[in-house]
Amino acid sequence: MANEYDLVVLGGGTGGYVAAIRASQLGKKVAIVEKGALGGTCLHRGCIPSKALLKSAEVFSQTKNSMEYGVTSEGVKLDFGKVQERKQSVVTKLYNGVQSLMKKGKIDVYEGHGRILGPSIFSPSAGTISVEMTSGEENVMLLPKNVLVATGSAPRTLPGLEVDGEQIMTSDEALEMKELPASIIIVGGGVIGIEWASMLADFEVDVTVVEFADRILPQEDKDVSKEMERLLKQKGITIHTGTKLQPETLNTGDTLTVSAVKKEEELELQAEKVLVSVGRNANVKDIGLENTDIEIKNDVIDTNDMYQTKESHIYAIGDVIGGLQLAHVASHEGMTAVEHMNDGTPDPVDDKLIPSCIYSSPESARVGWTEEEAVEAGFDIKTGKFPFQGVGKALVEGESDGFVKIIADKNTNDILGVHMIGPDVTNLISEAGLAKVLDATPWEVASSIHPHPTLSEAMGEAAMAVDGKQIHG
Repeated sequence: MANEYDLVVLGGGTGGYVAAIRASQLGKKVAIVEKGALGGTCLHRGCIPSKALLKSAEVFSQTKNSMEYGVTSEGVKLDFGKVQERKQSVVTKLYNGVQSLMKKGKIDVYEGHGRILGPSIFSPSAGTISVEMTSGEENVMLLPKNVLVATGSAPRTLPGLEVDGEQIMTSDEALEMKELPASIIIVGGGVIGIEWASMLADFEVDVTVVEFADRILPQEDKDVSKEMERLLKQKGITIHTGTKLQPETLNTGDTLTVSAVKKEEELELQAEKVLVSVGRNANVKDIGLENTDIEIKNDVIDTNDMYQTKESHIYAIGDVIGGLQLAHVASHEGMTAVEHMNDGTPDPVDDKLIPSCIYSSPESARVGWTEEEAVEAGFDIKTGKFPFQGVGKALVEGESDGFVKIIADKNTNDILGVHMIGPDVTNLISEAGLAKVLDATPWEVASSIHPHPTLSEAMGEAAMAVDGKQIHG
């Protein structure tokens, strides 16, 4: 006998478990199939553990520089074992919280590997889920009315840089390091690579970043990329852009050596470890998609704007469908899909309304169009930029580098995009996100009185700067 459900979710990561909770709130009988631990990559191998390490790196750096604040601290040492213990403590607390949410929602959790079956004795259409139980017990059959595929992604690797978990790592292995290396080469200057570069530099590791594109953070606004590179170099990080690594030249030993080509110049790089950070691949294999009419395009599952696949009762969300690989995106996609499969009429998730954050030091955050994208799309734009050096609270905090930049449409005056780099901007970006949702103008943002002294004043001043009316700059 198969166990019947209104919805079975393949994958218990952030997108999957949030979708399950929303379905439970709608009175549906729900199950999650998860072969690892609830919370998925974000909780166990991504967002949370990496941010816990970043916080320890920040505290270590600030403590060493405490004399800037008139506080003497002698003999400051880093206990990386304790750093890892704290990281795991944070993860465990949140994991326990997710388990409690499953119990509260009466959501069944099957620990095992789920695969979609084709038409069978259980159902005339594809969608029955066969669960290969982690415990080794006999496979369990689940018969859902709807299926939600939320299997996430895994770190991409490079041919010739085979991951051994010791000298050559992805972020998965780096999170479990017992000791810090003296030096590291980070291959890839995207979001994950830059967060690791910042963190390890603050932990006093000698860091070299190799990025193939002509700038780090190539998806960000050019002004932000330029400022980030300047500030990371101030930390002592070596950054090579427009540079192609040559994996075939890799030599291993106590020290790794590898060649790279930068504008026809050959570089010889060496370090104790290499961190490969070149994106992530969708987990589309070995989940039974071949038993369905679901289409794979560009190595991700193809869906409509309500996250339906070619099998109308099977939906897919999160990293497995490509797009912005962010936990909060997967969550909203999951809620949208669940509401749609239950006859709701949700609005599609608009990429230009999604805030994106980088938790390096300095932090960076954005929402909406970059200046380059807006110009290419044909907008007639105007911009306003305000530096944190003009904000009293930033000086009080001792973090006055960076700026807030606002891009607006000259014709409609609507805000097109907001880009920030500097102190606590991953929290400040939510105001910009709301402004985008409401189609706000710079004048409307400036009309919202920003309390003094706060970092948020930079947002108000940048809004006024769009029309040349900033007060303190």
